[in-house]
Amino acid sequence: MPTLFLHFFLFLFTTTVTNVVPAVHSNCIEDQKQSLLHFKNSLVFYSSSYSKLITWNSSTDCCSWLGVTCSTNGRVVGLDLNSEYISCNIDKSSSLFQLQHLQSLNLAHNNFNDSSIPSAIGKLANLRYLNLSKAFFFGQIPIEVARLTRLKVLDLSIYYSSRELKLEKPNLGTLIQNLTELTELNLGRINLSAEGSLWSQTISSSLPKLSQLTLSYCDLSGPIHESFARLHSLSMLILDGNYISAPVPKFFANFSSLISLSLTDCTLHGAFPKEIFQVPTLQSADLSINSELRGSLPEFPKNGSLESLHLSRTKFSGGLPDSIGNLKLLSKLDLSDCNFTGAVPKSLANLTQLWSLDLSSNKFSSPINSIQWDKLIKLEHLDLSYNLLHGSIPLSPFSIPLLQSLLLQGNHFSGQLLEFSNVSSYLLYEFDLSSNNLEGSIPVSIFNLPMLGSFNLSSNNLSGFPFYGLQESRNLSSLDLSFNSLLFNHNGTNSSLHSPQIQRLNLASNKLKTFPSFPKNQSYLTELDLSDNQIPGQIPNWIWELPLINTLNLCCNKLVSLEAPLLGSTSTYNLEKLDLHSNQIQGQIPLFLSGSYLDYSGNNFSSSIPTNIGDFIYPTGYLSLSSSNLYGEIPKSICDASHVILDLSNNSLSGTIPQCLTQTSSLKVLDLRRNNLTGSIPDTFLEGCGLETLALGRNQIQGQFPKSLANCSTLQVLDLGINQITDAFPCPLKTISTMRVLMLRSNKFYGPIGCPETNGTWPKLQIIDLAHNSFNGEIPGTSLTTWRAMMVNGDDDRNYLGFFWSQDGRFGFAMSYEDAVTATSKGLDMDLEKILSSFTSIDFSANEFNGTIPKEMGQLRSLHVLNLSSNAFTGEIPSSFGNMRSIESLDLSQNHLSGQIPPQLATLTFLSWLNVSYNQLTGRIPTSTQFSTFPNTSFEGNKGLWGPPLTAIVLPPPTLNGSSSNPNSGDEIDWNVISVEIGFTCGFGIAVGSLLFCKRWRKWYYRAMFNILFKIFPQLEHRFGNHRRHVYINQRYWRRLNG
Repeated sequence: MPTLFLHFFLFLFTTTVTNVVPAVHSNCIEDQKQSLLHFKNSLVFYSSSYSKLITWNSSTDCCSWLGVTCSTNGRVVGLDLNSEYISCNIDKSSSLFQLQHLQSLNLAHNNFNDSSIPSAIGKLANLRYLNLSKAFFFGQIPIEVARLTRLKVLDLSIYYSSRELKLEKPNLGTLIQNLTELTELNLGRINLSAEGSLWSQTISSSLPKLSQLTLSYCDLSGPIHESFARLHSLSMLILDGNYISAPVPKFFANFSSLISLSLTDCTLHGAFPKEIFQVPTLQSADLSINSELRGSLPEFPKNGSLESLHLSRTKFSGGLPDSIGNLKLLSKLDLSDCNFTGAVPKSLANLTQLWSLDLSSNKFSSPINSIQWDKLIKLEHLDLSYNLLHGSIPLSPFSIPLLQSLLLQGNHFSGQLLEFSNVSSYLLYEFDLSSNNLEGSIPVSIFNLPMLGSFNLSSNNLSGFPFYGLQESRNLSSLDLSFNSLLFNHNGTNSSLHSPQIQRLNLASNKLKTFPSFPKNQSYLTELDLSDNQIPGQIPNWIWELPLINTLNLCCNKLVSLEAPLLGSTSTYNLEKLDLHSNQIQGQIPLFLSGSYLDYSGNNFSSSIPTNIGDFIYPTGYLSLSSSNLYGEIPKSICDASHVILDLSNNSLSGTIPQCLTQTSSLKVLDLRRNNLTGSIPDTFLEGCGLETLALGRNQIQGQFPKSLANCSTLQVLDLGINQITDAFPCPLKTISTMRVLMLRSNKFYGPIGCPETNGTWPKLQIIDLAHNSFNGEIPGTSLTTWRAMMVNGDDDRNYLGFFWSQDGRFGFAMSYEDAVTATSKGLDMDLEKILSSFTSIDFSANEFNGTIPKEMGQLRSLHVLNLSSNAFTGEIPSSFGNMRSIESLDLSQNHLSGQIPPQLATLTFLSWLNVSYNQLTGRIPTSTQFSTFPNTSFEGNKGLWGPPLTAIVLPPPTLNGSSSNPNSGDEIDWNVISVEIGFTCGFGIAVGSLLFCKRWRKWYYRAMFNILFKIFPQLEHRFGNHRRHVYINQRYWRRLNG
């Protein structure tokens, strides 16, 4: 896209300059010549055979000098010093400003050392074309530019990395209000935030002839005002990287001359007007990186003019219409990371001008082998990865002569790769088929692709690979066969004579049971991955002696030792990254190697850490010896390394923590959990301490909390749980705003947790565990309201807490560490080996907290786990708990809570574990689907509670003056209520039985009922007399039957 814009702009520039400044050679006027020579002599520039300035000399006519254009009468009217490597200042006294007949001035792409644009620029009143772009000018744009009223083209855009060129006084309105002749304006990357959302009105009211506008990365805000529709001549509009934050105006479709539209990364939303795609003149449209912009593609007319279409990282959806094939001029189509569905249309084969096609990360679901890919003769990049495509892999793409990369990973392709015949993709370098369902063996003819350099077949169901065929592919540098089931039988015979010089080889997770021998002769091999196989025994010596190897991963095998002899000098080897974790290696820690990343965790060394370990690991940034059965003390020499991550957890290390570990500025993660360390934590953390994770839990550490830890202002995770630390609540930590996890459980902390003299907050706090200490007093509700991470929706569930570090972004120097803690949830202790960034928990259990539970706790809407059990809380359960919509586990047991269970708790649909037992709660248990799943034990020990799931006969106890007459009668039957019910039942039965079995009662009953009715309603006797007679007849009938 940038190349397209550049070519387009250069074409327009050439046309403009040709029209504005006619190229005429004539005799130069002497004073004009002298002004140019003085200007040249004032410049510092790099002189080369390509420089225009070296042609400027006094012996030739200045109108013949490169970069100089003269009028018919010998006056200099054009000066083009673009990209002349000028590196100096230009002041207002420069002879340049004596050339007052100049109509075109181009000083772009030079370096004027962050100097100001000279105010004398206003003397050049005849300028039509002024280009000072990317020339490292700095400061306020002078008001004198606004006086160049004849300007047609103005370009003041700056580099991304250059110092700021300001437009404040004058502002945008003042600058352009008199430049009514402007047709092209480029202020790219100049901060125009002061204009607010008025910039569009300012431009539309001042520049009626504007045809090209570039305001990319200018900190503009939206929406775009409707007056912008008045710019009828607009042909190019580039607003990339602003904060428009509005829908795209429909009137853009009325710009009948629109050629290029670029609105990438503008926080656009709403539905995109598809009519804009149908503007007949439109050649380029870039709407990428607008994650809330919706839309779909229209039916494209025949012979459409679109040449480039970018919609990546938007919410465009629907199908890709067959009419896409009508865009015969389309050269680049990028629809990646959208929501497109359906089939990939066959009409793509009509786009013969395409050089790049990217449909990755959508939901296209169809075979692709019926598309005539070989008709796309100009195609260089084809990316269909991460869709739902299925069927077999077609062979026609391998007949595209210019194809360089073919990416098909992350789909549902199946079957076996066919033999590659009639291959003409001689330039194909990158071929990725990973994460599909391919089976069988790879045909040896794949190596007929002579330029193939990167081949990825990982995560399939392949059973064979023609290693003997590698000799045919001499350019192959990266081969990934991991996560397959390869039958690896290659023995390496003559491999040194024919095999290519592979640099990266990945054979992880292939059930290998021996070291493959063919890598032994790969003298260019830099990265080898044999992890997660079944390789037993020794690590062979040859693997360390590969001359260029710097990354080796042998983790998760059955290795027990290293083959002897081993060289003693670390300088002998080039390894930067070595991963041996989760094997069965015994004996001493391997110290003949030194690298930036050493992971020896999960082995069985059964030894102490050598006292001279620092002599071997001095350049190591990542060192993990966790879970390796180590004992003894931590040697002080371990501090000699420039550690970023040091993990010695889950061993049997004893002694004290070396003081030097608290005095290093490079250390980001220190994990010493689950050892037998004693003594106190050294209170020597330095100013500027960079620790982000400090994990010392499950040791025998004593003493006080180190106050200097507050110097670690970037600390995120602090785990001191299950030790013997004796101190008050560590209030100095409140100044660390980055804190996310605080674990102090099972120590000897005491006193209140309020910190009235500390103003700091924990806006990112998501886990706090103070359980099993001696904290007391009330919980300060105001502090809870500062824990913002528990009040708003959490981060993406796929994110985990941890640390990532990369040195200069180079491969092999990246290292990561994932935080882990033990948390109590649903009555059980859980070891969280990974902590979701959305997981939130509060555990204050088993302390001496008292008073009421603060109602502010109900504001923690994103809280998942709350445990306040085994304290001395009184009062009622706050009804605000009904606002905790994410709560899954709630434990309030063993307190002195009274009152009823708030009915609002019945609305908590995620609540799967509740315990309010052994309090003084009363009333009926709320009924809901969730509450019906809780066992009796969740409510036991509350003598005033009744209703399901407790025993069904349990009824509310009798009360006298609002209180129970017998505190122990909660489970007894209330006979006052029962006697009333029995009396009613007996009376009703006697009355009905008398009517049925006693005729005297029955006769009396009928007469009495009719007499009562007729006295109340006399008219009934007249209307229902016959009915009364029938009653008497019936009575006589009954009399006969009973007689």
